[in-house]
Amino acid sequence: MRAQVVRVGTVVLSAAATLAGAAGVALHFTGWTAEPVVLAASATPYLLGGALVGAVGFAASRQWVATGVAAVVAALGVATQVPLYVADGGGDGPALTVMQANLLFDGADPAALVGAVREREVAVLTVNELTRTAVTDLGAAGLDELLPYRYLAPGQTASGTGIWSRFPLSDTVEYDGYVLNQISATATVPDIGPVSVYAFHPVPPIYDTVVWADELSRLDGVLRRAPADRPVIVGGDFNATYDHVRFRALIAGRFADAAAQAGAGHLVTYPTDQRVPPLVGIDHILLADAHAVTVETVDLPGADHRALVARIIVPRP
Repeated sequence: MRAQVVRVGTVVLSAAATLAGAAGVALHFTGWTAEPVVLAASATPYLLGGALVGAVGFAASRQWVATGVAAVVAALGVATQVPLYVADGGGDGPALTVMQANLLFDGADPAALVGAVREREVAVLTVNELTRTAVTDLGAAGLDELLPYRYLAPGQTASGTGIWSRFPLSDTVEYDGYVLNQISATATVPDIGPVSVYAFHPVPPIYDTVVWADELSRLDGVLRRAPADRPVIVGGDFNATYDHVRFRALIAGRFADAAAQAGAGHLVTYPTDQRVPPLVGIDHILLADAHAVTVETVDLPGADHRALVARIIVPRP
């Protein structure tokens, strides 16, 4: 009797796990903007693991048809995530290091950020949630000595955005019509020439999922109008993961996610100010006509995000 109860319990749990995996597959492909759906899509990698658990549980219970179904769901789930783990070919050319950081207003430790820039020889830095206090503190910590050129749109709390560069910046633009500041500039890089640099920060879906979807769509339009005669670097807290359809629209065509190019897998960046480890990857570096060879996360004390650092190659024509 006990064995029968255990077997039934295993089957029920396996069915629930398989349904969770199927939900993960569906969430990866759905573009619905209902807040529960958008937020659940952030958990897709965790839900997909349910299908693997379901397949094992059904196999242990000798439910072979159900095992096959769970295995198919698991295979579909794996297929959605494989691109993050398979590195693309790079090519030869000049290299530079790019960093993206969300500062949590002026909460991030300026010395830690400047130390990371110095240690990793960062050439271009994009930041979000940049306040005027943070600008002053970062300057006092030595950031302007390492990256003497900057284009900043600081703001109150989360609205501020900035670009620091080792190279001269020109053609600066701040894009109107967004809740938070979105900016771009052109860096003139030796041995490469002009490079377009964008710093983005669309609103989080908990602000308003319709606004979130609209901002991601319009930022996609901004990138489609990026100059075609030069490389493009985009750093930002996109408030979206790889499993959000609207984020993947940004990396279609000319653009690519640096982490996927490098085969770095799921780089979770948020949140870092809770008792649990970071769970989701919403910070990204996007590239066009350039290729990331390594991408890593960097702890940033005082912030609620990990920073991202990418080593990129700009292939020679």
